[in-house]
Amino acid sequence: MFPFSRRAVGFAPLLLGLLAACAEQEPATDARRVFRYNQPESLTSLDPAFARNQANTWAVTQLYNGLVELDDSLKPGPSVARRYDISPDGRRYTFTLRPDVRFHDSEVFPGGKGRRVTAHDFVYSFRRLLDGATASPGGWIFRGKVLEKADGEPSDTCFVAVNDSTLRIHLQEPFIPFLGILTMPYAYVVPREAVQKWGKDFREHPVGTGPFRFKEWDEGNAIIYHRNPTYWKTDARGQRLPYLDAVQISFIQDRKTEFLTFMQGKLDFLSGIRSGSRDLIMYPDGTVREDFKGKFRLQKVPYLNTEYLGMQQDLTNLRGDNLTTGKALQDKRVRQALNYALNKPEFLAYFLNNVGKPGNSGFVPASLPSFSAEKVPGYTYQPEKARQLLRAAGYGPGKPLRLRLNTVAESKEFCEYYQKKWAEVGVQVEIDVNQGAAHGEMIDNGRAAFFTRSWLGDYPDAENYLALFYSPNFAPAGPNKTHFKRPAYDQLYQQAKLEQDADKRYALYQQMDRLVTEECPVIAVYYDEVVRLTQNNVQGLTPNPMNQLVLERVKKQ
Repeated sequence: MFPFSRRAVGFAPLLLGLLAACAEQEPATDARRVFRYNQPESLTSLDPAFARNQANTWAVTQLYNGLVELDDSLKPGPSVARRYDISPDGRRYTFTLRPDVRFHDSEVFPGGKGRRVTAHDFVYSFRRLLDGATASPGGWIFRGKVLEKADGEPSDTCFVAVNDSTLRIHLQEPFIPFLGILTMPYAYVVPREAVQKWGKDFREHPVGTGPFRFKEWDEGNAIIYHRNPTYWKTDARGQRLPYLDAVQISFIQDRKTEFLTFMQGKLDFLSGIRSGSRDLIMYPDGTVREDFKGKFRLQKVPYLNTEYLGMQQDLTNLRGDNLTTGKALQDKRVRQALNYALNKPEFLAYFLNNVGKPGNSGFVPASLPSFSAEKVPGYTYQPEKARQLLRAAGYGPGKPLRLRLNTVAESKEFCEYYQKKWAEVGVQVEIDVNQGAAHGEMIDNGRAAFFTRSWLGDYPDAENYLALFYSPNFAPAGPNKTHFKRPAYDQLYQQAKLEQDADKRYALYQQMDRLVTEECPVIAVYYDEVVRLTQNNVQGLTPNPMNQLVLERVKKQ
């Protein structure tokens, strides 16, 4: 018997017991309409103010809604707000709310019946994000963007409930991706009554507006949601959503156990599989092996994540070998040579079964609409060109280039491949492996000259990636880890932030990406993809590059 069988089987009695306990209050639940997924990473809160990682985000997405939401093409559209208007100067957003959205039934409301959502609830929810007492990591979505007082605190008029159905948000200056930011779980609406009753324990007593209602959280074992019978959305035929009766989230941490549990049919969905399981079901070219064809559906989906190598441009905080490396990396020719020396397609085939696309263009990933390999030509595998650039920079057999690369244990094997390719063009690289937290701290504080990193998009706009090279965003306060600074780039970034015409804005994005590619403060190794496995009886689970999990239209046959 597999070592995971006792725990995996244990989910079913828990679920059935919880369903039976509610049979008197709700219609009988068909166990065939229970969607089961696993969450191997830590899930810390069901409060959207703390939806900072995939685990929390997936869980809260089933419970809450925001003003707007992303469609399948990653464009923001109406949700709780049935329509919205943006002023000609781009600084005032007016949202008209639907009249039929109600919070879940809960003891926090009179008579236990959920009340209607109003504009005042959004004002409360947004101000709560910015309240230091909440300690939410999501305050950045508004800070520096909405109208502020002279001391930098949010203005009393940045969020205004004109009446119960009308909400206004005032920005300091136009910010084109703002609607996309409002689709993030941080911006979901919560009721004041529940937060005031539960305080910090709201994390485990969530009350939202979404397709499912919270039922039970047995920490370390399972979370159970039930269908929200009064959910405000319907399908094209007028049938009330969701189709599922319940959602069950398990917490199998071991990835091999998780995969085997899926193969036993005890999970309906799996996102992201580790190398051992990936090699088991996929050929190196990314196609499904014959033994597994037809047993489940496999989708390889673009993911808003760029895996890259960063090169610190600021020598101030570098010491020892990192300072020596940093000085060498001040020469753009060296940075470019390191890029040309990597065979990115070979790397993807050998290590990742071609899950991902070679980073042969700019930093912006291929899944965003502004991406253009033609307009942002990058670096392909050209070892001889790498050698020429190194010779021009003064390096060769008599004066070899020696560097130190900082990484974490999970990326060590990848770095050994880079090390081998760089050695082929005469560059000697020593790999320094650190714990994840220490690695991140070194990078944020400018003490790592050459490092591995990734950037997962917060919202689907290239601005979120290009912000990594805007000089006011220097780490540790901002995302500019390399301290890249070019006045021409900053000017383009400021111009793009104000450009409301999408095509003109995309052209500015491409111009910025070309500049970054030429200066090469980073090496884009690959644009990530995610492998999603789904049981054959699951319908309506559509992927997108944000790797969202939206279950309101999912069916099981």
